[in-house]
Amino acid sequence: MTESTKPRATGPLAVTAQDVAPRQKPSIYPAPFAAMMQGRQKRVLGDLFALQNFGVNLTELAPGAMSALRHHHQMQDEFIYILEGTPTLVTDAGETLLRPGMCAGFAAGNGDGHQLINRSDAVVWYLEVGDRSAGDAVTYPDNDLRADFVAGQWQFSHKDGTPY
Repeated sequence: MTESTKPRATGPLAVTAQDVAPRQKPSIYPAPFAAMMQGRQKRVLGDLFALQNFGVNLTELAPGAMSALRHHHQMQDEFIYILEGTPTLVTDAGETLLRPGMCAGFAAGNGDGHQLINRSDAVVWYLEVGDRSAGDAVTYPDNDLRADFVAGQWQFSHKDGTPY
Protein backbone atom coordinates (compact mmCIF):
# COMPACT_ATOMS: atom_id res chain seq x y z
CA MET A 1 0.00 0.00 0.00
CA THR A 2 1.48 3.34 -0.96
CA GLU A 3 1.30 6.43 1.21
CA SER A 4 -1.41 7.92 -1.01
CA THR A 5 -3.64 4.81 -0.84
CA LYS A 6 -3.50 4.26 2.94
CA PRO A 7 -6.88 4.77 4.62
CA ARG A 8 -7.15 8.04 6.53
CA ALA A 9 -9.07 8.80 9.66
CA THR A 10 -12.17 10.87 9.04
CA GLY A 11 -11.61 12.94 12.19
CA PRO A 12 -9.65 16.14 12.65
CA LEU A 13 -6.04 16.55 11.59
CA ALA A 14 -5.12 18.53 14.73
CA VAL A 15 -6.79 19.74 17.91
CA THR A 16 -5.95 21.55 21.12
CA ALA A 17 -5.83 18.62 23.55
CA GLN A 18 -7.41 20.45 26.51
CA ASP A 19 -10.37 21.43 24.29
CA VAL A 20 -11.30 17.76 23.72
CA ALA A 21 -14.28 16.83 25.88
CA PRO A 22 -13.49 14.48 28.77
CA ARG A 23 -14.55 10.85 28.42
CA GLN A 24 -18.23 10.56 29.40
CA LYS A 25 -17.79 7.51 31.62
CA PRO A 26 -15.20 8.42 34.27
CA SER A 27 -14.12 4.81 34.85
CA ILE A 28 -14.61 1.37 33.36
CA TYR A 29 -13.91 -0.29 36.73
CA PRO A 30 -16.80 -2.16 38.33
CA ALA A 31 -18.32 -0.97 41.61
CA PRO A 32 -16.97 -0.23 44.17
CA PHE A 33 -13.71 0.64 42.37
CA ALA A 34 -15.23 3.07 39.85
CA ALA A 35 -16.16 5.49 42.65
CA MET A 36 -12.48 5.64 43.66
CA MET A 37 -11.68 7.41 40.36
CA GLN A 38 -13.54 10.62 41.25
CA GLY A 39 -11.44 13.64 40.39
CA ARG A 40 -9.83 11.99 37.35
CA GLN A 41 -10.79 13.11 33.85
CA LYS A 42 -9.40 11.58 30.67
CA ARG A 43 -9.44 13.19 27.28
CA VAL A 44 -9.14 10.26 24.89
CA LEU A 45 -6.91 11.61 22.14
CA GLY A 46 -5.83 8.44 20.33
CA ASP A 47 -9.40 7.44 19.47
CA LEU A 48 -10.07 10.92 18.09
CA PHE A 49 -7.47 10.22 15.38
CA ALA A 50 -8.55 6.57 14.89
CA LEU A 51 -5.19 5.26 16.17
CA GLN A 52 -5.24 1.48 16.15
CA ASN A 53 -1.91 0.40 17.65
CA PHE A 54 -1.68 2.59 20.73
CA GLY A 55 -3.83 4.86 22.85
CA VAL A 56 -3.08 8.37 24.11
CA ASN A 57 -4.93 10.17 26.88
CA LEU A 58 -4.55 13.63 28.33
CA THR A 59 -5.43 13.03 31.97
CA GLU A 60 -6.31 15.55 34.65
CA LEU A 61 -6.10 14.69 38.35
CA ALA A 62 -7.80 16.99 40.83
CA PRO A 63 -6.20 17.30 44.27
CA GLY A 64 -6.65 13.98 46.08
CA ALA A 65 -7.42 12.02 42.90
CA MET A 66 -5.59 8.95 41.59
CA SER A 67 -4.80 7.82 38.05
CA ALA A 68 -5.92 4.22 38.54
CA LEU A 69 -5.82 1.47 41.08
CA ARG A 70 -2.23 0.28 41.47
CA HIS A 71 -1.82 -2.21 38.62
CA HIS A 72 0.48 -3.89 36.12
CA HIS A 73 -0.12 -5.24 32.61
CA GLN A 74 1.05 -8.57 31.22
CA MET A 75 1.15 -7.46 27.56
CA GLN A 76 0.83 -3.67 27.44
CA ASP A 77 3.66 -1.18 27.80
CA GLU A 78 2.69 2.12 29.40
CA PHE A 79 4.34 5.54 29.40
CA ILE A 80 3.48 8.78 31.22
CA TYR A 81 4.78 12.34 30.77
CA ILE A 82 4.01 15.00 33.39
CA LEU A 83 2.86 18.30 31.91
CA GLU A 84 1.73 20.22 34.99
CA GLY A 85 1.65 19.61 38.74
CA THR A 86 3.44 17.25 41.09
CA PRO A 87 1.87 13.79 41.33
CA THR A 88 3.32 11.00 43.43
CA LEU A 89 4.25 7.85 41.53
CA VAL A 90 3.56 4.79 43.68
CA THR A 91 5.31 1.54 42.68
CA ASP A 92 6.47 -1.62 44.41
CA ALA A 93 9.75 0.23 45.12
CA GLY A 94 8.00 3.05 47.01
CA GLU A 95 7.00 6.60 46.18
CA THR A 96 8.58 9.18 43.88
CA LEU A 97 7.43 12.79 43.61
CA LEU A 98 7.21 13.75 39.92
CA ARG A 99 7.30 17.24 38.44
CA PRO A 100 6.65 18.72 34.98
CA GLY A 101 8.98 17.36 32.33
CA MET A 102 9.48 14.04 34.10
CA CYS A 103 8.36 10.79 32.53
CA ALA A 104 8.11 7.14 33.51
CA GLY A 105 7.60 3.90 31.63
CA PHE A 106 6.20 0.57 32.71
CA ALA A 107 7.27 -2.42 30.64
CA ALA A 108 4.75 -5.18 30.06
CA GLY A 109 5.11 -8.24 32.23
CA ASN A 110 7.48 -6.73 34.81
CA GLY A 111 4.98 -7.22 37.64
CA ASP A 112 5.62 -3.78 39.19
CA GLY A 113 2.30 -2.29 40.23
CA HIS A 114 2.06 1.46 39.64
CA GLN A 115 -0.30 4.43 39.95
CA LEU A 116 -0.21 8.22 40.30
CA ILE A 117 -1.78 10.03 43.26
CA ASN A 118 -2.23 13.79 43.40
CA ARG A 119 -1.40 14.67 47.01
CA SER A 120 -0.88 18.35 46.16
CA ASP A 121 -3.31 21.26 46.26
CA ALA A 122 -2.99 21.88 42.50
CA VAL A 123 -4.35 20.08 39.43
CA VAL A 124 -2.04 17.58 37.70
CA TRP A 125 -2.03 17.14 33.90
CA TYR A 126 -0.16 14.31 32.19
CA LEU A 127 -0.07 12.34 28.97
CA GLU A 128 -0.46 8.59 29.14
CA VAL A 129 0.39 6.29 26.26
CA GLY A 130 -0.24 2.56 26.06
CA ASP A 131 -0.36 -0.03 23.35
CA ARG A 132 -3.49 -2.01 22.54
CA SER A 133 -2.14 -5.55 22.89
CA ALA A 134 -4.65 -8.30 22.30
CA GLY A 135 -4.83 -10.81 25.13
CA ASP A 136 -3.63 -8.36 27.76
CA ALA A 137 -4.42 -8.99 31.42
CA VAL A 138 -4.09 -6.59 34.34
CA THR A 139 -3.35 -7.49 37.94
CA TYR A 140 -4.25 -5.19 40.83
CA PRO A 141 -2.01 -6.19 43.76
CA ASP A 142 -3.88 -4.12 46.38
CA ASN A 143 -7.44 -5.02 45.33
CA ASP A 144 -9.56 -8.12 44.65
CA LEU A 145 -9.67 -7.32 40.95
CA ARG A 146 -8.38 -8.66 37.67
CA ALA A 147 -9.01 -7.39 34.12
CA ASP A 148 -8.71 -9.30 30.84
CA PHE A 149 -8.80 -7.67 27.40
CA VAL A 150 -11.11 -9.94 25.37
CA ALA A 151 -12.57 -9.13 21.94
CA GLY A 152 -11.61 -5.46 22.27
CA GLN A 153 -13.18 -4.96 25.71
CA TRP A 154 -12.05 -5.19 29.31
CA GLN A 155 -13.72 -7.90 31.38
CA PHE A 156 -13.37 -7.60 35.15
CA SER A 157 -13.36 -10.41 37.68
CA HIS A 158 -12.34 -11.15 41.23
CA LYS A 159 -8.89 -12.70 41.63
CA ASP A 160 -10.56 -16.11 41.98
CA GLY A 161 -12.13 -15.68 38.51
CA THR A 162 -15.68 -14.86 39.68
CA PRO A 163 -17.08 -12.09 37.43
CA TYR A 164 -18.14 -8.71 38.75
